[in-house]
Amino acid sequence: MKNKYIDLIEQTFEFPQDEFSVVDSSLQFHDVPLMDIIKQYGTPLKITYLPKISSQIQRAKKIFNVAMAKVDYRGSYNYCYCTKSSHFSFVLEEALKNKINLETSSAYDIHIINALYDGGMLDKDTFIVCNGYKRPQYVENIAGLINNGFINTIPVIDNKEEHELLDAAIEKPCFVGIRIASEEEPKFDFYTSRLGIRYREIKNYYLEKIKPSKKFRLKMLHFFINTGIRDTAYYWNELSKCLAVYCELKKVCPELDSLNIGGGFPIKNSLAFDYDYEYMAEEIVAQIKNYCNVNGIEEPNIFTEFGSFTVGESGATLYSIINQKQQNDRELWYMIDSSFMTTLPDTWGINQRFMMLPINNWDKEYQRVFLGGLTCDSEDYYNAEAHQNAIFLPKLCPGDTQYIGFFHTGAYQESLGGYGGIQHCLIPAPKHIIIDRDKDDNEYYTRLFAKEQSYRAMMRILGY
Repeated sequence: MKNKYIDLIEQTFEFPQDEFSVVDSSLQFHDVPLMDIIKQYGTPLKITYLPKISSQIQRAKKIFNVAMAKVDYRGSYNYCYCTKSSHFSFVLEEALKNKINLETSSAYDIHIINALYDGGMLDKDTFIVCNGYKRPQYVENIAGLINNGFINTIPVIDNKEEHELLDAAIEKPCFVGIRIASEEEPKFDFYTSRLGIRYREIKNYYLEKIKPSKKFRLKMLHFFINTGIRDTAYYWNELSKCLAVYCELKKVCPELDSLNIGGGFPIKNSLAFDYDYEYMAEEIVAQIKNYCNVNGIEEPNIFTEFGSFTVGESGATLYSIINQKQQNDRELWYMIDSSFMTTLPDTWGINQRFMMLPINNWDKEYQRVFLGGLTCDSEDYYNAEAHQNAIFLPKLCPGDTQYIGFFHTGAYQESLGGYGGIQHCLIPAPKHIIIDRDKDDNEYYTRLFAKEQSYRAMMRILGY
């Protein structure tokens, strides 16, 4: 009878997979034995596997360049990393090894740009796409970049008043972009994004505000879909409307040469994940080229903004099961040694699913369980009701600690969880390590980025 955990996985999914394998009944992540990592550092533990960041960037570049070659596309492809997905220095430094561009969201992002430049990580000709609502400090910082010679900084106008603010602060001629206020999916509580300028107002806004300016040149039309690049009627309809605006605008604005299709590729959130990245890129490129050919205009340079796709799959969060509680006939709880609300806030905030797998005991029998966090909050859990599928894990054995991991957790969790700040119920932020590989022998090595948050650090924040 096949009743071991590994039998369950092999019968349900194609396994092993690119990043996962099992050796001696223990899980390996990108050929890194996680039990060795746990023995060295303990749990709870955050992991960033740096090589995955570079491989994702190179993957996307290859996909789009191949798609362009297939249809003889004449524009260029430009990869931007959205810093808001993870602002950590080690993430930006790894990403910038791949000759990419950056997208910013707020004033303090610009200080990161300056620090990276001072450290020799980027040049002044790197494209810096400045999205987000432009408050005075953000405008001032953007102007500082442009006035200091960052020639490819592109403030993307989010609302009509930003033109005057930028004009007052920027001294040199520069590029600007305009963000389209796209329509939201029907399930949203509102119809049109609060961000950007409405489709029918963009042309007149350009003619009245930007065209007469001797300082600004409209280079980019920015199109963003919250749900990301997905093969849905909604996405293709919005892309078609965006292309109609681009073609109309291009006829009165010859210097417009770039289309930013913001909203990124999805990342793998299940062993059953299925997404045809090549098809989507080829279809997007073909539709853009076809639309431009019909309208007799040049194809635009394509910019993508990939945040979660860049960094999400590099992350993992490991826990110990510290206890089990049978609360009724059907609900068996495994209690983790941390809190979902503080370490993986997306799991309770938006019911985000991550891949969850045991680290050890793959040769043991399994059972259905619910996962509970340490806080006293009723929302601090991860189970089938919130996440569609039942959770199965190996049965606990006395004296043998069970470890579990949540994978592809590298995007947003630290910023949403308030990294380095006050955690719910004062549950400390866990230890964080970085895993990289030696260029010569390809052996992995680890380094500690941050210790587990101390009570003294919390007391200082609280004023004690």
